[in-house]
Amino acid sequence: MRIAIVGAGGVGGFFGALLARGGANVTFVARGAHLAAMRRDGLRVEGGAHPVHIQDVRATDDPAEVGATDLVMLCVKLWGVEEALEQIRPLVGPDTTVVSFQNGVLKDGYLMAAFGAERVIGGVGYVATHIARPGVIAQTGSLQRLVFGEFDGRTSARVAAFHEACAAGGINAEVSTDIRREIWQKFVFLTGLSATTATTRLPIGPVRENPQTRAFLLDLMREVVMVGRASGVALPEDYAGECLKLVDEVAYDMTSSLFHDLDRGRPLEVRWLSGGVAELGRKAGVATPLNRAVADILALHADGRAEG
Repeated sequence: MRIAIVGAGGVGGFFGALLARGGANVTFVARGAHLAAMRRDGLRVEGGAHPVHIQDVRATDDPAEVGATDLVMLCVKLWGVEEALEQIRPLVGPDTTVVSFQNGVLKDGYLMAAFGAERVIGGVGYVATHIARPGVIAQTGSLQRLVFGEFDGRTSARVAAFHEACAAGGINAEVSTDIRREIWQKFVFLTGLSATTATTRLPIGPVRENPQTRAFLLDLMREVVMVGRASGVALPEDYAGECLKLVDEVAYDMTSSLFHDLDRGRPLEVRWLSGGVAELGRKAGVATPLNRAVADILALHADGRAEG
């Protein structure tokens, strides 16, 4: 299976390395020092239970060199999605499938508008990773999982083929018959994790152990559930409580990409996370004061800071 991964950061770099380890023909679309390091030294995943080193890495900053592929995985941060959609057009042919493993619930609409709904499947990724240094992805904890599927719930040959490639690489992969609900389920968890770790500047361990911040986390996730249910998504009414159980199971030092981006002065995805909850809540007539507060608090950092 020919797979192009656009965005070789924490998510794309990690799952791409595992797919390549399993025998898939993987090409990374990257740039800068990270691209140079992958070409020179390969791609490493460190910190998890099973370190990975892919020595012979196919990587480029010019998708036109690659041509049409079987599958394109879009893993760039959402603030760069418009540029990425134009960048990947050479990778998309008549039989190409496109799947986004980006954050939030608005991502697939961008893909469908750009390439047509028939080329798009839905996807969700779970992993705590970031670029530790050029060519190296650092993983926190052992959680790693991909969920994907057709939006109409059918079982298709392209989804089965991707699942087979994931299994060969040791990825915990699952095919969903209700991928929209899966995307929202992650949105509930991720929004709570991102909002609390970024605003407190601490990992999830202290957040979940302190009664006040634990309640803050739970109420943030409850707002997301209410917005999802009002938007027609089949989320259980008590799903935020189920997410809190998952929070208790993850690594004590787990943070979020929003935490790392804030710490390093990079642009933030808060507009599509807590900001997205507030925006969708207004449309659905659901009050989201806590998520709006997080979006307002982080607004001054949303564009990142100038280097130096």
